[in-house]
Parts: sequence; C-alpha cells; structure tokens
Amino acid sequence: MIVGIIYFFVIVTANTIGAVSGMGGGVLIKPIFDFIGAHTVAAISFYSSVAVFTMSIVSTSRQLMSGRKINWKIVVWVSTGAVLGGILGNSTFEYFLRIFANDDAVQMIQIILTIIMLLFAFFYTTYDWKNFQLRYSFWYLFCGLILGFFASLLGIGGGPINVSLLMLMFSVSIKEATMYSICTIFFSQLSNLVTMGVSSGFGNFDLTILIYIVPAGIIGGMLGAKLSNVLSEKKVTTVFQLVIICVLLINCYNGFQLL
Repeated sequence: MIVGIIYFFVIVTANTIGAVSGMGGGVLIKPIFDFIGAHTVAAISFYSSVAVFTMSIVSTSRQLMSGRKINWKIVVWVSTGAVLGGILGNSTFEYFLRIFANDDAVQMIQIILTIIMLLFAFFYTTYDWKNFQLRYSFWYLFCGLILGFFASLLGIGGGPINVSLLMLMFSVSIKEATMYSICTIFFSQLSNLVTMGVSSGFGNFDLTILIYIVPAGIIGGMLGAKLSNVLSEKKVTTVFQLVIICVLLINCYNGFQLL
C-alpha cells in the first residue's frame, strides 16, 4: 500500500510535467521507480506504460476540447509509425530480457540510451540548430517509427527525443510538438500494451498497483493539459529543459548504482 501511494504521487507529478513538456511522464516515472526498486524491470516498464497511456488519452481529449488545431496528416502518419515502432521496441525489450542473465544489464542499456537522448534534446533546445521542413508522408512515418521504438524499448512512454525530433524534422513550434508528441505516445503505448498482453500476458505483474496508477494518470493528464494551454512557449521550453536536467541526474545516479 505504501509503495502504491508513493507511485500515485510520483505519477501525478511526472504526468503533469510530462503533458506540459510533451515527454509523457515516463521519462521521470521509469528512473524514479528504478530508484525505489520495489519491482522488476519488466513490471516497472509495464506500470510506466499504463500511466503514460492513461495520461495521453486524457491530455489529448482535453486539448481537442480546448479548440487546439491539429494537423491530422502528421498525427496519422507519425502515429502509424509509432505503432510499428512500439511493437518492434517491445519485441527488442523482450529479447534483451531473454539473452541477458539479470535485469541489471537490461536496465543499464535503458539508462545509457536515455542519457544519450536527454543530451540530444537539451542541446537541441539550448542551441539554435537548423530545422528541416520535411513534408512527405514517408518522413512522418519514419519519425513515428523511431519515437515508438525507443518509447517501448526504454519503457518511458514518450521521452525527450519526441519533441526535439518533431521540431527538428518538421519545423513546428515547441507547443505544437508537445501536442503531436502526446498523440504519438497514445498510439505507441497502445501497441506496446497490446503486444505485451499477447506475447507474455500480464499475469506476472501485481495488477492491484493499477488502482493507484490509473487514477494518477488521469489526474496528471488533466493538470498537464490545463497548464499547457496557460503557459507560453518560452515557459514550456524552460519546463522541458529543467525536466531533462532532473532526469539526467536521476539516470546517472541509477547507472552508478548498477556498477
């Protein structure tokens, strides 16, 4: 029960920040749950996916209700790629669990890849890197494939690369990128959970924890969507960078603990 309550507050906070920044919350949830150490790597990835999936449903619906305009061509193609990438990412994660002797090796791979993406996202939003204006459907699909793959493989739902890559490839503003990122997270996590359910099932996880995780995901999604409509682009960028620094420190600490 104590672990469930801790998870609840972690998810509300992480999903609120994740909805505003477009990262999805999992980028905070995953390393914090790793730090708590109450469950296995596979269970933590599952709980993180459920929390972020719930948040993405609430946040996207609230954004649409608020009248935000969405380019559905981007959403459809990027999300299609994210579904395919999510299936591939989850399969790769299951493969790593099979070939490595313990969870620590898989967790270290996740940490290293997350740190690389965090550094890319931070430097991209700090320095004025050139943006591309790619418009063909292939590039939307390719972008979604990358995002879905890493979201599922790392168990972080969305991640720092989402917003940065969307801005880099399609020259959209950070607030537009966060909106498309959350939409993409919905589809990538849906495919991830379906794949997980079909391949290994959910019987190995403590499903009673979901009574804390799902409500927390809903609350975080509602708060995040409300703040996203209020904050300016400059403030959203600041939130984005602060989250990156925070998560970078947590991941570095978790990585050193595994050595």
